Amino acid sequence: MNTPLLNPALIAGNSTDASSFAANSNGADASEGSRSTDQGFVPAEPKTLGEARLEESEIEHLLLKLLLLRGTSTSWAATENCGVQRPLILEAFERLRGELLVAIKGSAGLEDYVFQLTEAGHDRAKRLSEQCTYSGVAPVALESYIDAVEAQSLRHSKITLADLQETLCELKLSGSLLSQLGQAINDGRGLFLYGPPGNGKTSVSERVVSSFGEYIWIPHTVTIDGELVRLYDPRSHVAVEEAEVKQLLGEFSYDRRWILIQRPTIVVGGELTMAQLELQYNPATGICEAPVQMRANCGALVIDDFGRQRMPASEMLNRLIVPMEKHYDFLNLASGRQVSTPFEMLLVFSTNLEPGALVDEAFLRRIPYKIEVVSPNETEFAELFMQLAASNNCECPGEVVDYLIERHFRAKNRPLRYCHPRDLIRQICNLCEFTGIPLEASRDTVDVAVHNYFAGI
Repeated sequence: MNTPLLNPALIAGNSTDASSFAANSNGADASEGSRSTDQGFVPAEPKTLGEARLEESEIEHLLLKLLLLRGTSTSWAATENCGVQRPLILEAFERLRGELLVAIKGSAGLEDYVFQLTEAGHDRAKRLSEQCTYSGVAPVALESYIDAVEAQSLRHSKITLADLQETLCELKLSGSLLSQLGQAINDGRGLFLYGPPGNGKTSVSERVVSSFGEYIWIPHTVTIDGELVRLYDPRSHVAVEEAEVKQLLGEFSYDRRWILIQRPTIVVGGELTMAQLELQYNPATGICEAPVQMRANCGALVIDDFGRQRMPASEMLNRLIVPMEKHYDFLNLASGRQVSTPFEMLLVFSTNLEPGALVDEAFLRRIPYKIEVVSPNETEFAELFMQLAASNNCECPGEVVDYLIERHFRAKNRPLRYCHPRDLIRQICNLCEFTGIPLEASRDTVDVAVHNYFAGI
């Protein structure tokens, strides 16, 4: 029996036999350009332009602009650049040679040549580049992207209390809060996290999606009626290393126009504007950048510090509520045409303010779950402080924690927050390391840490 090609639980959050996945994937109907099964989703490598849902002109235009940019290229280099099979690249070069747009400059070793533009080819490439400068990985059709999002949607996976406990084990959360979060996540639409600052709302929001499958596939670029939308964004997405992809897939040949990433959690805060929720066309490059909600598909979109954005809260909710309910969104292309795209994510609104003070009751009814993240009591605070001290190898007598609470919280009428133990322990560790004293939480080190941390607050 062959070595298992893949742990599909890492790809789509489902559990099954890896050898079964390999058999199903290799037997896929390549005309779909991907493989979506109960075992997971992996984009199969297309053998023809029809299977890739690409036009001949799309590959030819990429090659012309690539040669304009680089001066010369071999077929192997162009294959690596465009992400499609080498026979398709060779066929495109032959067509371009037949039109006297490309010529062979010389040999590049066994069965390969160095290609360059002719004068006519240079003129054509320059005109194409003026319309759109993109010359990278060949785009994926919108229809293929929609199929992929549907196959990898959070709605197809359900998590249990044990799953959520494991994911959030580093955060000290009550059983009731975990239960509420689990119900909201399995509902798969939207939720409000609200409560005082410093109690882990953002940390919870950023981690909940990892309860589902670890990785998903997305295309580098999507084509919509000839317009290019750049989807993969290194600032928002974490790509899986090529070596790990090979280890996961074995000998299975996947479509190189796609990239395996960690299931995304896109966090936006007070800087969010309405423009970021729409396709952003760059006239200098001729390319559209995907909006934040499109980059968050199959993951989570966290609106942090909700209510502090430049736009009114009601205006933002008006923009996002209907897509959240319908699971699709409408975006405006540069041409003026409106197109439907998937809206498959967990939408999280995180705020320090009371939801009722931000929007009216009608809006709140349409957000299924409103979850308050409360501050710790003194017992929970002390337990967390002791736990974090131990994990940092910091000695911490119980009476020191009692002193901290009495002297610096009760006496000052200062509220307890879940972030305080972490931040104060870090201050104590830094102080001990800098001064060369034993790593210990004492009354003196606690006093210094509190003075540094709460100065001006």
